[in-house]
Amino acid sequence: MDNRLFFFDTTLRDGEQVPGCQLNTVEKIQVAKQLESLGVDVIEAGFPISSPGDFNSVIEISKAVTWPTICALTRAVQKDIDVAADALKYAKRKRIHTGIGTSDPHIKYKFNSNREEIIERAVAAVKYAKKFVEDVEFYAEDAGRTENEYLARVVQAVVDAGATVVNIPDTTGYCLPQEYGEKIKYLMEHVDGLSAGRAILSTHCHNDLGMATANTISGVLNGARQVEVTINGIGERAGNTSLEEVAMIFRCHKHLGIQSNINTQKIYSSSRMVSSLMNMPVQPNKAIVGRNAFAHSSGIHQDGVLKNVQTYEIIDPHDVGIDDNAIVLTARSGRAALKHRLSVLGVEMSQERLDKVYADFLVLADKKKEIHDDDILMLAGADRATNHFIKLESLQVTSGKGVRPVASIELSIAGEHFEAAASGNGPVDAAIKALKKIIDRQMTLKEFTIQAISKGSDDVGKVHMQVEYDNILYYGFGANTDIITASVEAYIDCINKFKK
Repeated sequence: MDNRLFFFDTTLRDGEQVPGCQLNTVEKIQVAKQLESLGVDVIEAGFPISSPGDFNSVIEISKAVTWPTICALTRAVQKDIDVAADALKYAKRKRIHTGIGTSDPHIKYKFNSNREEIIERAVAAVKYAKKFVEDVEFYAEDAGRTENEYLARVVQAVVDAGATVVNIPDTTGYCLPQEYGEKIKYLMEHVDGLSAGRAILSTHCHNDLGMATANTISGVLNGARQVEVTINGIGERAGNTSLEEVAMIFRCHKHLGIQSNINTQKIYSSSRMVSSLMNMPVQPNKAIVGRNAFAHSSGIHQDGVLKNVQTYEIIDPHDVGIDDNAIVLTARSGRAALKHRLSVLGVEMSQERLDKVYADFLVLADKKKEIHDDDILMLAGADRATNHFIKLESLQVTSGKGVRPVASIELSIAGEHFEAAASGNGPVDAAIKALKKIIDRQMTLKEFTIQAISKGSDDVGKVHMQVEYDNILYYGFGANTDIITASVEAYIDCINKFKK
């Protein structure tokens, strides 16, 4: 069997379904170009029938990306497939990803159907998609809870109908690694054409029980030759299989003989870009890309690493693109240096936007002295707020031991000036109460997360907020060296998203 493993990235489709992580088309193109440089084989660009935005994103990503296959998701419905084919018209390499639920709960409760009818619908969808593209992938939704014998019948039917890839999703993240591996092995042994290479099996594992990566590896070791993954493992609920984990597992375990096209030195910059654009913090202890992944605090570990890094590090940080000697920009760095660093991080922008980001860069450099990659990505994403309806003009807070915090705030709302002041239990509470005096709506703060970008007392703090208004949750983001200002900006970001 061929040991070439194909990486199918669904950051822009499954990953983007996380509440608060939606990107605009320009941002999606940035991520797609970064995925191309990372060496991803297939980019799932969206679900075209779901919204005009998704349809347009698939079109624009198809134009912007050269060699990866562009994939569009559909249900096993002719109208979905028509719209997907239309969205893919500019793609150099195109794939339609269609499918239907195959587990008994899906068949009975979701489709009110039976097993034979599901096979007929699956075959019809694949044959219809083949009229538009040669490369058709079929997904058997909830395959993880589908009986193997019936699943093999479904897979055989769609392979015979012309499917080039068959996706075996563990949709609920329920399978154990051995169980999932045995499912792939059973299909390899019982479906004609898989071992001969007529079609390949794909993994698509969710992390509800923390087993997405283990299940994916088990699937590959038992014959799957495509893995469906996301950067940083983002995705609905507990997330999807993490691209960086799968790539580095096979790089570390070379004896397994699994080869891929992934340029691992682009992993860290890809991780930081997606985290910044999607306002999704990477947990510090996240494997491969977390801030602590290569940090050693234990004295025994430090001693060992200083003597020989292989004592406690199985991965060279440079292999994933972490450069200990990375260029640090300062207030003396010019536009060209900033533009070059943005380009290295996969961010291209117009001269007008660069001028605005450079002005913000100089302000931040005066406060912070040294500017790192995460700061630059934050600045590149910060100008998204420039067209907001409501803007923070000034904020002054008085607080300290024995002093009740008081905040005064000035806002610009559609160009009109407003001021208010309030006291609170803490400086952030006081600032938000002052804000609420101006924006008089019944809104509730549901979640409040603060994250430092790197290290140091002069660091930029990122604040993620979730605010409920009119029974709908809105997600906001703010970043500033002053954490109280960042908190208010995050709250205002939420308010700017309220449905008018």
